[in-house]
Amino acid sequence: MEMVSAAKLRRAQVVVESARPYATDLSAVLANLAEASSDLSHPAFQGREVKRRAIVLVSSDRGLAGAFNTNLIRAAEERMRERPQPTQLVLLGKKGFDYFRRRNAAAFGSKTDLGGIADWKFAEAASGDIFARFVAGELDEVDLIYTRFRSALNRDVVLEPYIPLGSEALQGSGSAKRAAPGTRRDYIYEPDPGTILTKIVPYFLAMRLYMALAESAASEHGARMIAMGSATKNANEMIQTLTLHMNRTRQATITREIVEIVGGAEALK
Repeated sequence: MEMVSAAKLRRAQVVVESARPYATDLSAVLANLAEASSDLSHPAFQGREVKRRAIVLVSSDRGLAGAFNTNLIRAAEERMRERPQPTQLVLLGKKGFDYFRRRNAAAFGSKTDLGGIADWKFAEAASGDIFARFVAGELDEVDLIYTRFRSALNRDVVLEPYIPLGSEALQGSGSAKRAAPGTRRDYIYEPDPGTILTKIVPYFLAMRLYMALAESAASEHGARMIAMGSATKNANEMIQTLTLHMNRTRQATITREIVEIVGGAEALK
């Protein structure tokens, strides 16, 4: 399992590293659009009083990955306790789905066959459904919880605001960051920025969810590789310890039997 996870990790890492620059530039373009639009009336940017909340939780389908899923579930529960408003869940991954189903948590979306890969079509459809609920007033705030991939050894549980789009969302998606002051580009927009926003915002939301799935997939394989490596090492150490104990016990038994035989022979003389 360690070797299988290592092979899958390499493929997942390539996906994450190739998608990050695209997500960075997309965030920068959207930030420029938001700043250039004099009448920012797009519903994705409209904050309102929070009465109904939702959390999108990206976990894994399989276990044997150490504390990977436990940390995600703990972060979701802490977020749910922070505020009194009713919270619904979108559970992506079988482990998170099973945990909250046993506790009868309210959920309006789930997917339990992610397979450890990021699926763009699913990300596009799921983000479209969430955004439609937000526009319809069924949700006032949506958070995104997933695991950000750093390396095979390091990963972070991330909680990001998903909708509405604010300064934090525009400054970066996942590991994407805005350009430093002085490097901002000026664009000529055709058509106007407001029209472009209408087209690009749904794509941006889909890209953020896709990046969360990709980051989570790479983190899952890294966590499982480390967990299985540790399990193999611990098992080998246990085998060595038990083998040594068995040999010592066997040696002591044989020595005792020899002593008894010699003692019996001496008694018969």
